[in-house]
Amino acid sequence: MGDLLDEFRPYNTDSAFAYCRHREILASRTGNKEFMTNARLNTANVLGSIGMYKEALEIADSIPYNTVPDYLRSYYFYIKRTVASYLMDFSIREEDKMKYRGIFEMCQDSLLKLSEPTSVSYVVDMADKYNRMGNSGKAVEILENFLADNSHSIHTRAICANSLAHSYQILGDKEKQKENLLISSIADMKASVREYMSLRQLALLLFEEGDIDNAHKFLSIAMSDAKKCNSRQRILEINDIFPIVDSVYVNEIQHQKGKQQILIVIISILAVFLCIAILWLWKQMKKTSNAHSIATDTNKKLKQLNEELVDLNKKLTEVNQDIAENSKIKEAYITQYMTLCSTYIEKYDSYRKTLNKLFIAGKTDELKKALGSTDLTDEELKAFYHNFDSTFLKLFPTFVADFNKLLSPDEQIVLKKDGQLNTELRITALIRLGITDSAKIAQFLRYSVTTIYNYRVKTRNKALDNRKEFEEKIMEIGLDNI
Repeated sequence: MGDLLDEFRPYNTDSAFAYCRHREILASRTGNKEFMTNARLNTANVLGSIGMYKEALEIADSIPYNTVPDYLRSYYFYIKRTVASYLMDFSIREEDKMKYRGIFEMCQDSLLKLSEPTSVSYVVDMADKYNRMGNSGKAVEILENFLADNSHSIHTRAICANSLAHSYQILGDKEKQKENLLISSIADMKASVREYMSLRQLALLLFEEGDIDNAHKFLSIAMSDAKKCNSRQRILEINDIFPIVDSVYVNEIQHQKGKQQILIVIISILAVFLCIAILWLWKQMKKTSNAHSIATDTNKKLKQLNEELVDLNKKLTEVNQDIAENSKIKEAYITQYMTLCSTYIEKYDSYRKTLNKLFIAGKTDELKKALGSTDLTDEELKAFYHNFDSTFLKLFPTFVADFNKLLSPDEQIVLKKDGQLNTELRITALIRLGITDSAKIAQFLRYSVTTIYNYRVKTRNKALDNRKEFEEKIMEIGLDNI
């Protein structure tokens, strides 16, 4: 039953007190005086925990010291010292404080004489004595040395860490104080101790530092556990500060709610402006779409660029006849050829935009003069691609055969017409000429970038060997002819 009492005393004082009563009854039945003394000291200890200090001290004083067995004398002085410290703290009159201080110091000195120097009781009391003597540095030293041994129980470490925090508080080291209060609080919870001081002290320290949320949270936990434990002393200690912290916490919550309401109003206003902006953008896009439709209709009527395209093709044909057999010169020429064609088509598009501006400006007479044949652009593009195909195949006469060697047997390409490349071969030809950017290829062949990308993926998938090296092998086609 003694073990049950030790377990319940820091967890639930009501249950602990009930076990004390049972223990006194059993001890009285046995008639053993040592058992009776032990049971009465247990009762005094529990009464001190629940705040009945006078009753606890009366029980301890009613036991003659010479009747206390040796193994209970440390316990006897521990109870009187503890209850005297509580009475000293809660006394109002100075003479009462002095009275209980005398009892406390006498019992503490007796306890130090009876305790083993390696015991937790000795270390904690010695540290407390050093603190009262103004030598907190020595108190820190003996507590730190004691805690360096990791074999102590969790509850023992909680008690020592609390004492160490008090010593650091006297030294003015708040960080170390907070650190040890946190260690003590965690140890108390792991040891299932509800009658603890460290969490309350930690909450007060955090409150002083402005951490209202955690201070309120820790005090709420301490109050809840103190009520469950029915520790009147701890409840009274917490009640001294909890209303103040709770009031500040409530004010902080209300302040935050006010900020949230302001943010909600600001977000609502921004949402309205966003809807207005989206509506305005939609109208602008609709106007742009209408203008694009008008420009498309106008482009169908463009004819005037035919003569310039024919002249350019003649010039390109003359240039092709002068290309040397050197591969590097050939490739440079073809690149120039494509650049000229692309530049010309861009010029064609620029001219289209000029006509579009005339149309928008309402200059219909000038616009009618500028319009030409509707079929000219397509015909010239066909001629342009035909010239490109024939020129490329003259420079690389074995290109189709060499390209087929890179493909799987069931993916061989056969030209529908001699001297005319299909789209897949034209893309590959441009890559062979060093034009690997899909955007430039798309611009040259008048396809979308996505279409060009799909063609390139499809062609790589036909590769006979490693697909990653496929385009590198394309660049090697015709090198034997250099």
